[in-house]
Amino acid sequence: MNHVKAFAAKEQSAPLNDFDIERRAVGPDDVQIDIAYCGVCHSDLHMVNNDWGISAYPLVPGHEIIGHVMGVGANVENFKKDDVVSVGCFVDSCRNCEACKVHLEQYCLNGFKMTYGSETDDPGGLTFGGYSQNIVVDHNYVIRVPDNLDMASSAPLACAGITTYSPLKHWNIRPGQMVGVVGLGGLGHMGVKFAHAMGARTIMITTSPEKGEDAKALGVDDVLLSTDAEKMAKWAGKFDFLLNTISVEHDINPYIDLLKFDSTLCIVGAIGEFKSLQSPQMVFGRRAVAGSLIGGIKETQEMFDFCGEHNITSDVEVISMQSINESYKRMQKSDVKYRFVIDLKTLS
Repeated sequence: MNHVKAFAAKEQSAPLNDFDIERRAVGPDDVQIDIAYCGVCHSDLHMVNNDWGISAYPLVPGHEIIGHVMGVGANVENFKKDDVVSVGCFVDSCRNCEACKVHLEQYCLNGFKMTYGSETDDPGGLTFGGYSQNIVVDHNYVIRVPDNLDMASSAPLACAGITTYSPLKHWNIRPGQMVGVVGLGGLGHMGVKFAHAMGARTIMITTSPEKGEDAKALGVDDVLLSTDAEKMAKWAGKFDFLLNTISVEHDINPYIDLLKFDSTLCIVGAIGEFKSLQSPQMVFGRRAVAGSLIGGIKETQEMFDFCGEHNITSDVEVISMQSINESYKRMQKSDVKYRFVIDLKTLS
């Protein structure tokens, strides 16, 4: 075992503070990673506050991890010391169910083991995440990072990146199609970059004229203000696919009207109830509303390779570990473009 400094919430909604943890010894199938940076996902704040009723404490958040390999177990042949690698939202799955066998571990029928907050046989009885100096992970759940990508701005790819890449690939987005990205934030700005790189005509759909201007700087082809009823009516039936990244409860019915027949709106942001869903819009046009959760390990590696090929990273603001509580407050006010990333050198 190795003694590691971390930051943790010791109880529900508590501020994060210094916390010492023990990592398991490196086993024959393990990779030990010296964490350089860790992205700050909105899920981290939800978990600290136990908004979903699944949190366990002490909680060391962080599932957008990037760093260098410190050491590997005897059976590990695909990674070596000093390789740049990433760890995302989960660190194990059953490996035997129907989903795991087709590389969709995020839908493991027996439940994947989260990077933080899951029960484990490791010291402390819980998995501890990337707000820490290092981590030990089974090599099957470690991702290789292309050499040309900046480490700090690549950290959020492990969650925000794969969350938006996976549905775009699943619904086969390609040149000539029109894709709408609903909402501009940590997820939305990645959806814009991926859809554009896949050759689609990419439209930002937002309530904010200011965010519309920001989206133009990211490469969107046009901006549609969803508060403008006349323009929404003009764009009705035009879209091949909509990627909805809004993270709070909202009315999705106006967006469904934007779809062509036989097209899909995919939800990746909000996890909660939609109070009203009008079925006629779907029935008369065979339109679908679907959801998507991160991606499997194979697809996450594919996504990182795609990012290397197209030089795609997240737009980030690098922060110190000591500023995390203030950054959470700013994140609640959407006061970041578009992802906080912790420099773990500041944890000493």
